[in-house]
Order: sequence, then structure tokens, then C-alpha cells
Amino acid sequence: MSRSFKFNENIFAVGDTIEVVYKITEGEKERKQKFAGILLGVNGSPEENRMFTVRKISKSGIGVEKILPLLSKNIIEIKVIKASTNKRSKAFYIRKLSQQSVKAKMYS
Repeated sequence: MSRSFKFNENIFAVGDTIEVVYKITEGEKERKQKFAGILLGVNGSPEENRMFTVRKISKSGIGVEKILPLLSKNIIEIKVIKASTNKRSKAFYIRKLSQQSVKAKMYS
């Protein structure tokens, strides 16, 4: 299991807060959409099958997760907003924690 992945010469590790900008096609129109959250895990053994999970807390307090393929044509860019000190290979334990507890565990 990998703890990190490489995208456009940048390395992203589990626990980092990242922003994914991807392209959405609706009919004939295209638009860009951002999704910012904590990188929970990286799945997939060969590079072609690699997927990553990003979780954010919406304005209403509900957790929203997206599972995105790493080699998708629709992903425009990925940026690190905040690096983490997490040492685990998966960060699924943050699903049960409050937002304050997450900040204390991930960025201390």
C-alpha cells in the first residue's frame, strides 16, 4: 500500500489538505470545479489503476468524500494547501473525529 502519489512532479501524501481542480462536462458545456479536502488514502497497485480519496466537511457539517482516478483526463491540477505530519498509510480514522480533533491530530 502506498502512502503517497506523484502528479505533475509534485508528491502528495496521505493526510495532506489538497485542492483538486477537475473538468465537468454537462451537455455541450464544460466548466472547472474545485474540491478541497484531506487526502484519506491511495488505492491501486499499478499506476494505471491508482485512485485516491479526498474528504471535506460541507458547510452544513456533513462529510463528503470523492474517489478520483489519478490518471483521469478530467483532472486539471492538484495543489497542496497544507502538509500533514500523519504517519499512517490510510487516514480513515478521521471520519469519526470532529473538525477540531482532526486539526490537532493531523497538523501538530
